[in-house]
Amino acid sequence: MDGTKVKIANPAPLGLICFGMTTILLNEHNAGILGLSAVTVAMGIAIGGLAQIIAGIFELRQGNTFGGTAFTAYGFFWLSLVLIWLNPGKNVEPADAGSMGSYLLLWGIFTLFMFICTLRHNRALQAVFLTLVVLFFGLALGDFTGIEMITKVSGVVGIVCGASAVYTSVAILLKEEYGREILPICEVRDKPLA
Repeated sequence: MDGTKVKIANPAPLGLICFGMTTILLNEHNAGILGLSAVTVAMGIAIGGLAQIIAGIFELRQGNTFGGTAFTAYGFFWLSLVLIWLNPGKNVEPADAGSMGSYLLLWGIFTLFMFICTLRHNRALQAVFLTLVVLFFGLALGDFTGIEMITKVSGVVGIVCGASAVYTSVAILLKEEYGREILPICEVRDKPLA
């Protein structure tokens, strides 16, 4: 090697766009706009799951614990959610409302802690995680109570969450491509997401 430093690409835009698009698609179902179809399942496996896990691994390789934890954990969330829908276990009962409520509540608690971590990051990322907290707690409440309107309203929050992630991804990409902030993300500290 000639001693030149190799620039490592920022995996955050990939992770955010994958999270955002999959979250929008799923929450169009939760809001009652679309049915749950093979499209959502495939997107959950490939884009929400595998692509986010890859982004998370690259974040961890770069020493970004927050980004690596977020993308890897939510990538595995998507894979586990698809497994719940498909119920591949021969002797496993399908998920009921109570177990789904507990599942979503646990993800909501994890996301609340992740949101607290974003208080050191940009405002755009804070918006993603704050709406994700509301989404998980809302979906859990919808499952626990059986009130469909709570799930539908939570679905609308989920669409906003996914759109926030897409926006943040595009903002980071544009900033890296043009060397200046084109879409504001309102940095809180010197270091961006990744």
